[in-house]
Amino acid sequence: MLVAPARVPATRRLAATLYGYAFLTDLVLLYPLYVLLFADTGLSVGQISSLFVLWAAAGIVLEVPSGVWADAVSRRLLLCLAPLLAAAGFALWVLLPSYPAFAVGFLLWGAGGALRSGALEALVFTELERLGAADRYARLIGRTCTAEVLGAVGSGVLAGPVFALGGYLAVGAASVVTCLLAAAVAARFPEHRQPPAAPVPSGDDDEGDDEPGWLDSLRLGLREVRADRRVRAAVLLVAAVTAIWGGLDEYTGLLAADTGMAEVGVPLLLLLVWAGMTVGGLLAPLGERLSHSGYAGLLVFAAAATAAGALLRHPAGFVLLAAAFAAFQLATVLADVRLQARITGSARATVTSLAGMATDLTIVAFYAGYGLLAGAMGNPAAFAVAVLPYLLVALWLFTGRA
Repeated sequence: MLVAPARVPATRRLAATLYGYAFLTDLVLLYPLYVLLFADTGLSVGQISSLFVLWAAAGIVLEVPSGVWADAVSRRLLLCLAPLLAAAGFALWVLLPSYPAFAVGFLLWGAGGALRSGALEALVFTELERLGAADRYARLIGRTCTAEVLGAVGSGVLAGPVFALGGYLAVGAASVVTCLLAAAVAARFPEHRQPPAAPVPSGDDDEGDDEPGWLDSLRLGLREVRADRRVRAAVLLVAAVTAIWGGLDEYTGLLAADTGMAEVGVPLLLLLVWAGMTVGGLLAPLGERLSHSGYAGLLVFAAAATAAGALLRHPAGFVLLAAAFAAFQLATVLADVRLQARITGSARATVTSLAGMATDLTIVAFYAGYGLLAGAMGNPAAFAVAVLPYLLVALWLFTGRA
């Protein structure tokens, strides 16, 4: 589909705002250092783990309500609020370093992530659809993933020098500043919403309200997932594709250490993985051409490359791991594209948040399972076993039921 020349500037403005927001959201200098901050404050490993549980729980509990709120009120408003909540949490961490402050900070950070999830995808797809450029969604979301990776890389590069200059206080201040900048950029998102219509009478199931209230948005989103098998399958596919490799990403540092690489070289191996993820996001427009069987083959390749790279137990295996994470990143973007294309109702953010909640729940279960696997088999074997479910997802795709 061609975009009318008069609408090209609007599309470019949306894209520039999206990339800037994604980059700043992940350019948080505390990312590489917050675990060290917790340890230096005197927290035990068990206490640190409990903070991660709180973080995940906040996202799970607030994921769907925030999506409903985005549909009922304003998606742009939630995108502005999300980094402000994170900024407040980071400020607490460095000004009042203690377990209670860390716990509240994680709750705020988790809430911010929930506000952003669902609202961002829904706003972007809706605006592109309004401009007659919905076919560009995959390209924009793929590049957004790349912007996020670049932001994370930037935080890794800058955190050390800033910490050397001013310690945790300086790193925290820089993190707060980038969050404030992200909120300012979010205010530039276009949002064209139709005026609210009168609520649907309780006995009438017709969808005559383009902008329902909070409860109506929840009802419409749940009804679309229940009633439309294709939407339900797309929601499940997002969770199935995203959760495992997203969880494995947290353990790549441990896998790198198991290769025998000296600590100073571990960041270089991780940089290779991040490069793969960057390439995967950029390949999204090409990935849209994949058939069901091609998409299934992509997952099989990613799983096989992950297992082979991990079982090599050698730094060279990270070349395979980078290729695998490129494929996983691409598969994740395509799963989101499939979901957005199948949503037809007005509760787009609600449905997207349901997919996000399913993903979060799966990741929590994965963390528990991976801990048992790694404890019994070691990280390389645990990586290889962890990706086996992707073969079942590929089989599901081959049957055409997704």
